[in-house]
Amino acid sequence: MENTGKAAVAEFVGTFALIFFGAGTIIATQGQDLVAIALAHGLAIGIMVSVMAQLSGGVFNPALQISLWSNGKMTSARTGVYIVAQMAGAVAAAYLLKYYFPAPAFDQVAGGIPAVAPGLALGKATLIEATTTFFLMWVVMGTAVDERGAFAKIAGLAIGLTITIDIFATGSLTGAAMNPARWFGPAVATGDYANWWVWILGPIAGAVIAGVAYNYLFLRDQEPATP
Repeated sequence: MENTGKAAVAEFVGTFALIFFGAGTIIATQGQDLVAIALAHGLAIGIMVSVMAQLSGGVFNPALQISLWSNGKMTSARTGVYIVAQMAGAVAAAYLLKYYFPAPAFDQVAGGIPAVAPGLALGKATLIEATTTFFLMWVVMGTAVDERGAFAKIAGLAIGLTITIDIFATGSLTGAAMNPARWFGPAVATGDYANWWVWILGPIAGAVIAGVAYNYLFLRDQEPATP
């Protein structure tokens, strides 16, 4: 893994790619093609993890980052730097999309920001985000973190596919962000911070629960945090 500064650049680029391709597909399709949206998010993360895991760990998600930190898999200093880089990458991508797309197309879908389906209770929406992020973190732990995992070399594929199926299942309900940065970038670019806790608290809770559970059950004898 690269030093913290270089790793932060990798986290910036990877998160930028997620928002650029994920939210960009929502704008391009006006949110009407769930298959394209799910594949865009899954492929973006799958490719970025495969390319940059050796540089930074390929996290690209503050919720997963907090989970790794809470389980001693990442130090406090590196975690803070990563989260700043991830959020900055998300904002930069969202503003670039705002610049590229015509204003009516961008505004029609609020820059691709995740949204709660009409009539869905916010508590239920938060639980949905927690559940989908739980499975995402569980896959991360079982592939990218657990060195005994048979599929460690193709962690990007497993992680990307998990994001894809999560969006298939719940994208119409909450946007299936599973990632505070995925919400934060478009939120800043549009000035829309409504129901922010759904995409902050939900993913963090789901990721931490999955990380703690997997770590307690299977990884208590693993190596200490990366300096």
